[in-house]
Amino acid sequence: MEQLNSIKDNLKIIISGGGTGGHVYPALAIADEIRTTYPKAEILFIGAKGRMEMEKVPQHGYKIVGLWISGFQRKNIFKNILLPFKIISSFYKVNSIISEFKPDAVVGVGGYASGPLLYVAARRKIPSLIQEQNSYPGVTNKVLASRAKKICVAYPGMEVFFAKEKIAYTGNPVRDFSKVANIPKKESFAYFNLNPDKPTILVVGGSLGARTINNSIIKHMDAIIDEDIQLIWQTGKFYYEDIKNQVATKVNNQIWINSFIERMDYAYACADIVISRAGAISISELSLAGKASIFVPSPNVAEDHQTKNAMVLVENEAALIVKDNEAGGNLIPVAMKLMRDKSLQEKLAKNIFALAKPNAAKDIVNELIQLIKK
Repeated sequence: MEQLNSIKDNLKIIISGGGTGGHVYPALAIADEIRTTYPKAEILFIGAKGRMEMEKVPQHGYKIVGLWISGFQRKNIFKNILLPFKIISSFYKVNSIISEFKPDAVVGVGGYASGPLLYVAARRKIPSLIQEQNSYPGVTNKVLASRAKKICVAYPGMEVFFAKEKIAYTGNPVRDFSKVANIPKKESFAYFNLNPDKPTILVVGGSLGARTINNSIIKHMDAIIDEDIQLIWQTGKFYYEDIKNQVATKVNNQIWINSFIERMDYAYACADIVISRAGAISISELSLAGKASIFVPSPNVAEDHQTKNAMVLVENEAALIVKDNEAGGNLIPVAMKLMRDKSLQEKLAKNIFALAKPNAAKDIVNELIQLIKK
């Protein structure tokens, strides 16, 4: 990759989008890669006021400007009364930001705030790149794809949504867990106070938690204990206190339970199998970690995109899937069956690792620089 001084001395990039961690963390990973490779670059974020990016981005040392913007509310149409004014306000503000900041290129990662930026940038002939995390694109990215110069995707077969000549198959930029196999077993199990000689399931439902997954574990807790299976169980912050009280009498040295896992590298290193929602970032991390996984897609997401994400892996024999409405009865029995089938574990782990894209952030930044050079 060319060095910054061969392009220009004051490279300027605007990155926009957010609303969820699935948008915010890839955006930050892209920014970090730009900053690492091109230390003199100026990076500005544009987000939506009141959304998580307004807190997370400054925590990572970047400046962010908030737009008065939101999505269309299908459940309560009366909440959309102010939407036209929000859109107009956001377009004016983005236009002003671009005039003042003068970016060499812009990046949209999905979410409400990326819409005005990509639209205005295209009108002003500023190179724009979209990063799509899911196997089924979000509304903003689908609408604005025709205006973008390059679209970086995480799944094959995205030609059904985007122009083939614009697509770069880069993967999702996430934390690199490809080296978890090298972490000493004793060290990772000691962190959770668990036995390295016992089979272990890692359960993650995202930072907020997943009610269905949590309830499935509670329902089958006795069977898990009887099978002498260990659990590393991230309940999510919404459910932790309630679950802790429910299982207090059953929790022993087989079970580590908390609302959040600080050392995910240790958690992946311990796990024989993983139970998880099928968000794009979770899938990308598990691919890099090379873990046999059972996905329980959330039914509460736009276009049921988590099911579509998981099915790409299932079709490649790289994961198992249990439907959310069947998890109560089936999830733990499926997990126990997988735990007993070492050959299937190895097959799933090998195949999901084959789909990993460890250099996603670098590849996306390279695509961005190529746009600027053109």
